Amino acid sequence: MKAIYIWQQKDWPNFIWDNTQLSYKLGNVRNLQGKLVGKMSMLGFDLQNNAILDTLTADITKSSEIEGEILNSDQVRSSVARHLGIETEGLPEADHYVDGVVQLMIDATQNYAQPLTNERLFNWHAALFPTGRSGAYKITVADWRQGSDPMQVISGAMGKEKIHYQAPDSDNVPYQMKLFLDWVNDEQRIDPVLKAAIAHLWFVTIHPFDDGNGRIARTIMDLFLARADEMPHRFYSMSAEIRKQRKEYYEILEKTQKGKLDITNWLEWFLDCLNTALLDTEKTISTILQKAAFWDKHRVPMNERQIKMVNLLWDGFNGKLTSSKWGKITKCSADTALRDIQDLIGKGVLRKTNEGGRSTNYELAL
Repeated sequence: MKAIYIWQQKDWPNFIWDNTQLSYKLGNVRNLQGKLVGKMSMLGFDLQNNAILDTLTADITKSSEIEGEILNSDQVRSSVARHLGIETEGLPEADHYVDGVVQLMIDATQNYAQPLTNERLFNWHAALFPTGRSGAYKITVADWRQGSDPMQVISGAMGKEKIHYQAPDSDNVPYQMKLFLDWVNDEQRIDPVLKAAIAHLWFVTIHPFDDGNGRIARTIMDLFLARADEMPHRFYSMSAEIRKQRKEYYEILEKTQKGKLDITNWLEWFLDCLNTALLDTEKTISTILQKAAFWDKHRVPMNERQIKMVNLLWDGFNGKLTSSKWGKITKCSADTALRDIQDLIGKGVLRKTNEGGRSTNYELAL
C-alpha cells in the first residue's frame, strides 16, 4: 500500500530534521526566552501575578478558540486566579467545565517535571469532557478511541467533504501511544523547545482520543515549553499566536502529516510562531515596566477621571486625545475636561502634541 500519511512511512516514528537549518532560529528563541525571564524578574510581585494571569487566561481561551469553542474569559481568569492563589475581585465563579479545562493547563505547567502517563492524559481528557459528550454526541472519555470507523479530519458540506487527514486505526492506538510516551519520558538530548514541537505533531498525528486531541496536543506543548523555561509560570502564550495564525497552522500540519519523516519545515514554522509570541510578550512586559516606572515617577494627586484617562492612554487609546473626547469618556463638561488636562500638564503627566490642526491633542509626557 502506498504511504499517504506520515505514520504509514516505513521508518515511522523516526523523525529526522536538519539541525543546521534550525540552529539560528532556535538560538533566537532561546535568547528571547532568557531575556523575558530576566524582565519578568524585574516586575513586582503584583505585576508578575497579573502577567501570569493574563497569559494563562489567553492560553486557555485561545487554545479552545482554535477548535471553534468560545470560553467565557472572565470565568477562565477567575478559575486560574483561584488555582494560583491570586486575589481577584468582581470576577464570576467558573462553572465545572471551565474549571476542568483550567485544571488541565495548571497541572501541565505547574507539574511540568512530572512524567506524562496514560493516567495523566486520561485525567486531562476527562476534564475536557466531564459529561461524556462532545456537543450532542456521546464519546469515549478517559480512554483511547475505539471502534472500526476511521478517525478523519474533514471539512466541507455534506456530500462535498474533503478529507484532510486520517489517523491510525483505533486498535493500533495503544501501541502508538506507548511509543510516544516512552519517547516523551526518555531523557534524550533534544532541546525541550524542539521536543515541544515534535510532541505536538506526534500526538495530534496519532489522534488517540475521540475529541480534544488538538487542545491536549497544545497542553503537552506547553508542558515542554515550561521545561524549556525551567519555571512553572507562563508569561507568553504560544496558543494565542497559533490562534492568530490558525489557517497557516492547519496548512503546515496537513502538509507535514501527508509528507515524509523529515519534519524540518514543521519545526521551522513552530520556531517562527514561538518567536513572534515571545516578541509580542517582550513588548507587553516592556510596556508594563515603563508604565510602572511612569506611575512611580508621577506620584501626584489625581482624581478618578484623570487616573482613568491616563490608564487608557497607556493601554492603547483609540485615536488622538482631545478635551472633547476626555469629556465624553469621563462624562464631564468641556470646562472640567480642560481643567483636568491643564492640571496634568502642570504636573508633567501630559503634554500637547506638536501636531497642528483645529483641535489641540494631548499625549503622555514620556
